[in-house]
Amino acid sequence: MGLAIQQEEFHPEDYERFARRLKESLEALRVLLARPGFGVGRCTIGAELELHLVDAAGFPLPVNRQVLARTMDPRVTLELDRFNLEVNLRPGPLAGQPFTALRAEFEDTLGEVRRAAATQGARVAVIGILPTLREADLGSGALTGLPRYRALSAAIRARRASPFQVSIHGPEDSLALSWDNVTLEGANTSLQYHLRVAPGDFARTYNAAQLATAPVLAVSGNSPLFLGRRLWDETRVALFRQAVDDRGEPGEGGFQPHARVSFGHGWVREGAHELFAESVALHPPLLPVLGRESPLECVKAGGLPGLDELRLHQSTVWTWNRAIYDPKDSGHLRIELRALPAGPSVVDMVANGAFLYGLTLALAEQVDALLPALPFVHASGNFIRAARQGLDAELLWPADAAPSPRPVPVVELVPRLLPVARRGLVAAGVDAAEADALLAVIERRVALRRTGARWQWRMLAHLESHMPRWDALAAMLERYLRHADSGEPVHTWPVE
Repeated sequence: MGLAIQQEEFHPEDYERFARRLKESLEALRVLLARPGFGVGRCTIGAELELHLVDAAGFPLPVNRQVLARTMDPRVTLELDRFNLEVNLRPGPLAGQPFTALRAEFEDTLGEVRRAAATQGARVAVIGILPTLREADLGSGALTGLPRYRALSAAIRARRASPFQVSIHGPEDSLALSWDNVTLEGANTSLQYHLRVAPGDFARTYNAAQLATAPVLAVSGNSPLFLGRRLWDETRVALFRQAVDDRGEPGEGGFQPHARVSFGHGWVREGAHELFAESVALHPPLLPVLGRESPLECVKAGGLPGLDELRLHQSTVWTWNRAIYDPKDSGHLRIELRALPAGPSVVDMVANGAFLYGLTLALAEQVDALLPALPFVHASGNFIRAARQGLDAELLWPADAAPSPRPVPVVELVPRLLPVARRGLVAAGVDAAEADALLAVIERRVALRRTGARWQWRMLAHLESHMPRWDALAAMLERYLRHADSGEPVHTWPVE
């Protein structure tokens, strides 16, 4: 996103020039969004999937650059830590059979990464947090050796007067950790879906995505273990926020700046420009690299600006649903749906996407009526409860004929929302049989109460009955990888 990063040290004047360019970019975006017909086009979807590389014993193997060198596939890229890679799937239309195409893309790219990884003695693990990670795997040497990652790590760390403090409390275990760099974030791997949205539909679709995220996340958990501890169903959510927290001590009057990782700060009223302006206003630049283009001159001349600096800045503000500007395809807006974990199987990931897309699109049609009954603080709370408790969570949800939202158990709410998601998919032109097949995966997962997180906990408990925890974690991962490779959804996996 935005400019390539080749330098690692910056001076005060770099930040001053960059701040001026961001202000100019926001004005250029405002003009561009007012241009008749901008961003209007068919609805498309896409995805990014982050991966772990592991050795024969299931422990992280820091060879991402070597693996990347053994493939010519442009969809494969590096990620933050040396045992991470990312694959970027080609976008395609939502109408028709998009999830059949998406599944084929997942399987094709994963097959290519596995082939390249095997040349380095590595295997691919598609899982929210690798259960075999140890503190020694996450030291400063874990950072991928590219200027972008070194500059980002240095910039975040320089804004803090003390190490990062990570504190996570789960149902059985707790974690308290002091860390000197951002490499903890590489423990997280996610599945990020993209949805192209016309500018006029952006506010209500984005708000709908905020509503939809919590119930979908609650039934998609796959990150319950970190550093040998059983924590949240989606430990990634707590870990990510703390692992890249650039905030120092509270300032005068006890004011604490806003976290770069957040669910957001309120319902969107005006559209995408509001979210970009919020990112600029609330978060100082980390990577002040300037391009050559004057975005305002470009857009006033009738051109299509790259908005490289604004896109770069936006890539360092990690809201769980993020606004994206892309100059490709005549320029358009997307919503990046960032909350879901990687894994367990390809069919699980595609089913999660179908549920999230369908529910978002359906809720967008009624979001103006829903929002008054659900203050934003409740939507944000739903997200945290879903991450912490998964299937056991209760979410506040607008109820018919009720003056205020009522708490509803996830296992009761999701069956009510699946037909809503189906309507959203079919109305968008998705083949009804395809929608039904994928939403049935979610239905069975809820009925059997078996997400990836719950499978990991149950299998770990079974294995720990006759071996130490760290041996059990490695043995559990081996079973996980075998079942994931079978292609079967997680609700069918045995737990013995």
